[in-house]
Amino acid sequence: MTRFDPVACYAASNPQALAVVDLESGRRWTYAQLHEAIDRLAAWLVEGFGPASGVRLATLAKNCADMLILQLAGIRAGTIFTPFNWRLAPAEIEALAADALPEIVFHDEDFAPPESARNALPIARLTSLGSAGAHPPSSARRAFDAVATLLYTSGTSGRPKGVMLSEQNAFWGCTNFILGNDVTLRSVFLCDMPLFHTAGLFAATRAPIQAGGCVLISQGFDAQKTLDRLTDPALGVTHYFSVPQMAARIWNQPGFDPASLHRLVSWAIGGAPNPKALTQRFVDAGVRIAEGFGMSESGSNFGMPAHDLEVLRRKAGSCGLPFMTVEPRIVDEDGNDVPAGQVGELWMRGPCITHGYWNQPETTAKAFRDGWFVTGDAARMDEDGFYYIVDRRKDMYISGGENVYPAEVEATIAELSQVAECAVVGVPDERWGEVGRAYVIPVAGQTLTTEVVTAHCLRRLAKYKVPASVVITDRVQRTASGKVQKHLLKLRAMQELAMA
Repeated sequence: MTRFDPVACYAASNPQALAVVDLESGRRWTYAQLHEAIDRLAAWLVEGFGPASGVRLATLAKNCADMLILQLAGIRAGTIFTPFNWRLAPAEIEALAADALPEIVFHDEDFAPPESARNALPIARLTSLGSAGAHPPSSARRAFDAVATLLYTSGTSGRPKGVMLSEQNAFWGCTNFILGNDVTLRSVFLCDMPLFHTAGLFAATRAPIQAGGCVLISQGFDAQKTLDRLTDPALGVTHYFSVPQMAARIWNQPGFDPASLHRLVSWAIGGAPNPKALTQRFVDAGVRIAEGFGMSESGSNFGMPAHDLEVLRRKAGSCGLPFMTVEPRIVDEDGNDVPAGQVGELWMRGPCITHGYWNQPETTAKAFRDGWFVTGDAARMDEDGFYYIVDRRKDMYISGGENVYPAEVEATIAELSQVAECAVVGVPDERWGEVGRAYVIPVAGQTLTTEVVTAHCLRRLAKYKVPASVVITDRVQRTASGKVQKHLLKLRAMQELAMA
C-alpha cells in the first residue's frame, strides 16, 4: 500500500525546521513536534474507532492549526476529515451533518455543533487527546486512493456537494502547486483562506508541508492585518494565495505601497474570475501576481509562471499553463475539441481529480464523460497554449441571441479605478430575452455613478454586452472563500425588479 507521509519524512530529515505557526494563539510546531502531535491524535482515533474505519470527523471552527493536525492524524488513523463551513446557517450545517454523518464534530466554543451530532468536542481540546508518545499502527491507514477528505463545495449555485478526495488526489494536486509556484523547504506561506476550502486546506497549507516549508495559519482575512503580515520581515512570507476580491481590498488599503510586496516569490490568485485590470495593476507595480485555476474536485490545475514578470504582464487575464499532472481539453457541446481561440467547455483528467461526490451517484455520473471530468467552465486557449477561463457556463446569459459571459463584463467594469468590486447577472427582458444587471461597489471614499459605469461599458463592449441596469451598492452576496453567490444575487435582482 502506498504511504506518502511528508511530515514523517521531514521529522527525520529536518526535525527542527519550523512547520506550522498558529498566528492567533502563537503556538508553533517544528516538524518533529508536528509528527509527534499527529501520532498522538492518530493513536487516540484508532483506539476509539479502530484502524481504517472511514468514520467522518467534522470541524465547525475558524482557521487554526488544530484543523490541519486533525486532517493529518486522520490520514494515519484511516478516518475522513470533513470541515464544515461555519458561515452557513444552522439549517445548512444540519444538512451537511445529515449527509456526512460525522462521529465527532470538533467545534469552536462560539459555534453550536449540529443538533444531530453524535458527539461534539471543543476543538481547543484536540491536541491534548491521547497519550504522549503513542503511535498508531501503520496498518490503520486506508488505501492511497480511498476517500480521506470530504470537502463540501462552496455552493455558489445551490446545494453544496461533498467532494470525495483521496490522499492520491491531495498529493498530486499539491505537487502541481509546488512545481508551478517555486515552493521549496525555504518557503513560508501565509494562509488566511478558510480551511474548509480547497485553496486554504491544500494549496496554502498542505502544499508547503508537502514541500518541507512552513505555513502561518491565520484565523481569517483582514485586509490591513494581512498586509502587515505579508510585509513583516520577521515573518518572512514568500507565498500567498487569495481570491481576486482580497487582492483588490489590499490594493485599496490606505497608504498601500506595492514595493513592500516585491519579495514575494508568488502571490497565487484563483477561486473566481480575476479582472485583467487587477492583475495589470499589481504586475506593473512589480508584484508577482500569478493567476491560476483549480477546483474543489481537482486541486490546482493551471498557473502562470510567477518568476517571469514579462509573461505575467503580457498574458494578464490568463489562468496560465496546465500543471504537470493535468491533461486538459476544450470541447464543443458534442465533446469535440475546438481550435485555439474558440470558446468551449473545459474538460480535464489526471490523478489530482476526484472520483465523485459523496452520496450522489447520479451527480457523479454527470460530472464525467469517457473518463474526463466535465468542469462546467467556459474556456479558451490561445495560440501559445495559455488558457483563459471565460466564465461558468451556467452564469452565461443570452441577450438578443448573443452569448454574454458576466466575467467579461465584470472585468471591463473593474478597469475603472473607482471600482472596488462588481458582479453581473442576467435577468429576464421582454425584448431581448435576457439583459445584464451589474452590482458595483465603489472604492471607499470615492464617488461613482451608474452613468459613469454605463458610459465606460459602451466604450469598451459590444452594445448587447452592456448591462441594462447598474446598481451602486455596498455589498454582494459571497461565499466564505470570496466567490459571488450568483444564484442569490440573481434572486435579489429579481426581487428588486419586481418591486420597481
